[in-house]
Amino acid sequence: MEKARIILSTLALSLAAVTPAFAASSTRVYSSGALVLVFLGFCALVVVAQLIPAIMTLVGMIKGTVENRKSETVTAKSHN
Repeated sequence: MEKARIILSTLALSLAAVTPAFAASSTRVYSSGALVLVFLGFCALVVVAQLIPAIMTLVGMIKGTVENRKSETVTAKSHN
């Protein structure tokens, strides 16, 4: 019980001594135009369009690996 009290006291004192981090000020108003937002939306659309075939290829590779393992276990059992 004494060790737990010492550990908790040490933890409390170390956390009390930590100073908060000062983040950058974000009081400025967003002033970019609509074209910037359209460009960023187009970039996001391109990224999503590239992700769809990549995910489909990954799923196909995983299915092929699983089917290959199943066929290897079947052939291994038939030799016994």
